[in-house]
Amino acid sequence: MTQPWVPDILGEGFEQQTLELDGGAVATLVRYLGTGPEWVADSSEGVGLDADVLYVHGWSDYFFQRHLAEFWHRAGARFHALDLHNYGRSLRPGLVPGFVTNLAEYDADIAAALEAMGRSGTQNRPLILLGHSTGGLTLSLWASRHPGVASALILNSPWLEFQATELGRRAIAPLVGLHAKLHPLTPLPPVDPGIYTRAVSAALDGEWDYNLDWRPDRGFPLTPAFLDAVFRGQARVAAGLGIDVPVLVMLSDKSYLQPKWSADALTADVALNVDAVAHRSLSLADTVTVSRLPNAFHDIFLSPEPIRKEAFERIRRWLPRSNAGSLMAQNPPLDGP
Repeated sequence: MTQPWVPDILGEGFEQQTLELDGGAVATLVRYLGTGPEWVADSSEGVGLDADVLYVHGWSDYFFQRHLAEFWHRAGARFHALDLHNYGRSLRPGLVPGFVTNLAEYDADIAAALEAMGRSGTQNRPLILLGHSTGGLTLSLWASRHPGVASALILNSPWLEFQATELGRRAIAPLVGLHAKLHPLTPLPPVDPGIYTRAVSAALDGEWDYNLDWRPDRGFPLTPAFLDAVFRGQARVAAGLGIDVPVLVMLSDKSYLQPKWSADALTADVALNVDAVAHRSLSLADTVTVSRLPNAFHDIFLSPEPIRKEAFERIRRWLPRSNAGSLMAQNPPLDGP
């Protein structure tokens, strides 16, 4: 049963719709309608990207980046974000946060979102997929399995390869797979000491406020089932996905993967081995652009404002080279909030 659109927790201009999935699970689609005349795209001024954008968050996360929606809305696109089942707005009492045994299980969430976006039939409007971290891995695999649906894929620090590189993943994947079968929900040793939270949270050294129940300081407990699903997805990427649309991969220029706090965490990706991911990105498609942003965070769009603006500008410059953004070729720069 289709649920009505209702006001979202992000406030004016945002609405959400509950998407009912098989088995009693739900996903949640958020859309941004703008907050007044100043936000309405005007094609006479060279702004008018007639496209749909679907954003998918990463592990232990949910959609709260208002400025990301505002950027795409100013460009003229119809922006939607999806809180996957067992995450964020879709997390219900008694559910295991983030639990999944195969990243393909999110196909149902994405299909429901596209239908709610009005894309169930033949569409001329381009579809731009935008994924962060595990969401970037999920969307990459989805695009490979669903050729001819999307027009472009933009990945924000996608988790395409294990932090210990392919050799490390291949060495421990069998053990993780065995634990996933025998003890799928037994928490693995914690790997997040809260360094990323310290960098981004307004309560500490960052500038962002968000729901700590949906984005905990040290992340959700990591389970063998989830890690096995990620490893199997990464193995598929390593084998080559053959995605049929242009791909933009945005990454920090460096990583900080130490278990203790340092000011270096404020100028690096503290979750990924960005060099390993940059290399693995070339396995996604024939046409891949890797864009490295100096001093960027793991979530590029939670980085300090000058880095965010540069990231938005790089997207603006890249879109005309994809088959999703020819209308932006003559646009003036779109300043990101």
